[in-house]
Amino acid sequence: MKYLSILNSIVTNYFTFWIIIFSALAYYYPSYFADLRTLIVPTLGIIMFGMGVTLTTDDFKRVFLRPKDIGVGVITQYTAMPFLGFVLAKIFGLDPLLAAGVVLLGSCPGGTSSNVMTYLAKGDVAFSVTMTSVSTILSPVLLPLLMYIYAGQWINVPVLKLFISTVQIILLPVGLGLLLRILIRDKIKYVLPILPSVSAAAIIFIVAVIVAANSTSIATVGLLVAVIAIIHNFLGFSIGYWVARFFGMNVTRARAVSIEIGMQNSGLAVALANTYFGVLAALPGAIFSVWMNISGSALAWWWRRNTK
Repeated sequence: MKYLSILNSIVTNYFTFWIIIFSALAYYYPSYFADLRTLIVPTLGIIMFGMGVTLTTDDFKRVFLRPKDIGVGVITQYTAMPFLGFVLAKIFGLDPLLAAGVVLLGSCPGGTSSNVMTYLAKGDVAFSVTMTSVSTILSPVLLPLLMYIYAGQWINVPVLKLFISTVQIILLPVGLGLLLRILIRDKIKYVLPILPSVSAAAIIFIVAVIVAANSTSIATVGLLVAVIAIIHNFLGFSIGYWVARFFGMNVTRARAVSIEIGMQNSGLAVALANTYFGVLAALPGAIFSVWMNISGSALAWWWRRNTK
């Protein structure tokens, strides 16, 4: 257990470092990663299974204890981010596939790494976990609908297939994880310590594979997509925080909403884009994943440092 704890710390504490290193390796040596694209969906399934294992009944009880705050957070998540993605794609005149990828990213639920960043930022972690859970559960319905509304003008959106895939990639693994937690109960404490490092390693792998598959495109449009990712992420953080404050949430809960909205489930965006629209559409999700972990870490450090 001691060695597992050390390994877990190395992977999770230096997550941003590893994601940058492996992204660089994938860019300069794409042949080692590009052929592994078929593993993206099952790898994301592992991440969502791990999320399901960590959930408890208290996470769902909080929906009824804090319905207004959860509602504000989730509604902001699914209105601000897809709309921002659409506007940014229009402003920068993106290629249809890239535009669809940006909108897809904005239409995804919050990512699991947001819970870690909320903890580091001294935000309301329990609230963050509940918001992630609710937005994830709603994603099979809202994601295809938002893609149809915003991305339909650029590409043909397979709404039903997106719904089915999101259920398979998100809800099914989360449900199996919850079931496992119920079945093993007291023994779950032996599994929980390794889950953060497993999820982190899985995200690093997904990003590296997409960077490798898009190594040629990155040279031509990578900087543009990076600029869009930075703007999208910054606006998500800002809108999330100030909307939460406007509706009367305290600072710790506002931090949770800010991070939850600014940090999307980029792994889901990559998996769906790669499956239905091609690797170019997956590029925004991959670059956003790299950037959001850098910016999220920096924001968490700043808030932690300035907490009275």
